[in-house]
Amino acid sequence: MDNLLADYPVITEIPVAWGEMDALQHVNNVVYFRYFETARLDYFNQIDLLVNLQQSKIGPVLGHTECHYKRPVTYPDTLLIGSRVIDLQDDRFTMEYQIVSKKQGKVTTNGRATCVMFDFKNNTKAPIPDQIKQAIITAQEK
Repeated sequence: MDNLLADYPVITEIPVAWGEMDALQHVNNVVYFRYFETARLDYFNQIDLLVNLQQSKIGPVLGHTECHYKRPVTYPDTLLIGSRVIDLQDDRFTMEYQIVSKKQGKVTTNGRATCVMFDFKNNTKAPIPDQIKQAIITAQEK
């Protein structure tokens, strides 16, 4: 299973909860976006993206997200979610996610999200700080 996530510098492990199942007895489609959010925040913590948000008032907002469902996931299971940055621009970056089911030993879901840096004080887009850009580049080299 490690080879399925070898290109992802941050891996998040999430147990599937019974309450995430829908009437068709598999994880509801909206839950995957929560999984991506958890993985995204793990990645942000890895690169210290949110450390100075209180002082700088500059942080990421979600500009776009998408999900491709490949295989249904059912309870009980534990998911491994790999996250990485696949595009880095001056004011935004795009992340890619891959979810692997421990029970199935296969990729179940892929997703993407574009995060735009935003200045909450001035209500405008903002450039990605240089130290964050470098932290992303360093994380991707692992």
